[in-house]
Order: sequence, then C-alpha cells, then structure tokens
Amino acid sequence: MKKYLIPFLFLIFHQSNAQFFKKDKGLAHTFSIVARDEKTGEIAVGVQSHWFSVGTSVSWAEAGVGAVATQSFTNKSFGIRGLALLKQGKNAQETLDILLSDDAGREVRQVGIVDAKGNVANFTGKNCVDFAGQLQGKSFAVQSNMMLNDKVPSAMKNAFEANAKLPLAERVLEALKAAQKVGGDIRGKQSAAILVVKGEATSKPWDENHLVDLRVDDNAVPLVEMERLLKTHRAYEHMNNGDLATEVNDMKLAMQEYEVAMKMFPRNLEMQYWTAITLANNGNIQKAAIMLKAIYAKEPNWEKMTKRLPKSGLLTVKGKDLEVVLGVR
Repeated sequence: MKKYLIPFLFLIFHQSNAQFFKKDKGLAHTFSIVARDEKTGEIAVGVQSHWFSVGTSVSWAEAGVGAVATQSFTNKSFGIRGLALLKQGKNAQETLDILLSDDAGREVRQVGIVDAKGNVANFTGKNCVDFAGQLQGKSFAVQSNMMLNDKVPSAMKNAFEANAKLPLAERVLEALKAAQKVGGDIRGKQSAAILVVKGEATSKPWDENHLVDLRVDDNAVPLVEMERLLKTHRAYEHMNNGDLATEVNDMKLAMQEYEVAMKMFPRNLEMQYWTAITLANNGNIQKAAIMLKAIYAKEPNWEKMTKRLPKSGLLTVKGKDLEVVLGVR
C-alpha cells in the first residue's frame, strides 16, 4: 500500500501546481477558530497543531479588519491577501470566494475567516485529510483536519458558546482545549497560538495590534503552556495599568493594579520590586523597605538596580529614606 501512496500524493500536488513544495507554503494539519466578541468587538484567531511554530503560518489578524486561519496545506498569502480584501470592504464570504477562485490547490486547503462585523466563512477542500470538518456559529467559525475523530468541530463550537462570559482570548483557549479533549490531531500536539486585536482601528496602530499575541512553538503540552502564558499576560496587563496610573500620580489605582498582579504571581520578584518602588515613591518607606529586603535576599542584583533608579527619576526618595530603601539603615 505504501508504494502506491507516494505516487498518489505526488499526483495530487502535481495537479495542484505543486503548492506543497513551494517555499512560502507549508503543512499545518490542525484545528483552529476565528471569532469576534460581540460585546467588545475584539477579533481573534486561535490554533493548535502537531507542527512546529504553527502560529507563524496559520493565524493572521488586523484591528478593525478581521482574522484569517489558513491551514491543511497552508497558503500564507491567504492571510495577507485576505486581510487586504476585508480592508477593501469585502465581507468574509466574498473574501474567501476570491482567495479560492484562482487557487489551483484549493482542494487541499482549509480556511476560516471572520470580518469586523462578525460575518464568518470557512472552507474545507475535498482532499483534506480525514477527519476534516468545519462549523459556524454566531460571529465565529471552527475548522479542523487530520483529526483523530469527527468530534472536534462540535466540541469547539460548544465550548466557545458555553464560555460567553470569558474574555475573547480565554474563550478561544477553551475551544482549543475542548478540541484536544475529544481527541485532537491524530499525530499528537506540538504548538499553539492565540492572536487578539481590537475591533476598531485607530490612528495609533502601535496600541491596537496586538491585544494578545501568544505563541507556543514547541511543547509537549502546548495548550497547558498557552494557559500559563495567557495568565501571565493578564498579570502583566495589571502591572502595565499600574505603571500608567503612576504616570498620572494616581497611586491608589497603581497599588490596586500591582496588588492584583502580585496575587496572580506571588513568586514573581519583578512584580514585587516595582510595587515596592511605587510604595517608596508614595512615601510608604517602611513597607517598601521590608519588601525590598526580602527581594534583595533572593536576588542581590535588584539592590544594584535600586541604586541606579534615582538617576533616571524612577526612584524619587532621597537622603535617609533612600538609605532605608537600600537597606543601609
């Protein structure tokens, strides 16, 4: 049987203009979801595969435009061209139709698209490896190929719908976890990605792409690692919010944000450190000193850091207070 399989595959790809062998295209048998949050307008694409660094080829998104997942025998141009078509005003289905219209390898493609209005479209070529399937829901679409069984699309759809109260990235993760729970990729698992952008573009693109941009490129349990990374991302969002609050001298809000972050990751020394520095700048020298003493004991380089902060203005205490913060007194 094996000796007949290789010529058969060669015939398929030869008839498809040898799409698989082109350098800008690759193999990503996988499961994915594209979605729009109806409450926030945020747009997301999430994916897992038994393939290295799947997020570099499958997932594409742009704020105020939409998201594209291109998989099976991926066509990376579908990501860039698809977003460009959406930006021109084409909806998800129109965009998909155009992308497939001149694609000689369409029967080995699988694609999912969501636009900024929540319209969705997906496609599964007839030569995608079984089990291959797709489903659509309100403002989201799921697609999978080379699965262990035919349960993945429905499991993803049900999980996404059941977790409507979660932020979009967490909902996407739950859909991916559900796919893996019912069997997932027949080959196993290796990499994953979640990309979330704003629902509306602004004049500050550096602030809108990307709200969440996480990849696990090579891991025995990529979704477990993705869950850890997403939790870390949320904690650092609170740290960033605290930093922004200090810029406008809202120390009460800053401390609230820092404390939330520290509760999420109580062993993270950097979160503790900047919280202590903020306490010192806010006049709470003794509490800051206690925290910093414990930090210095675990990692002496933080004490060296503290000595450098006054020059940059990040530490504003002086004289005896500075000595207390440094542990000199």
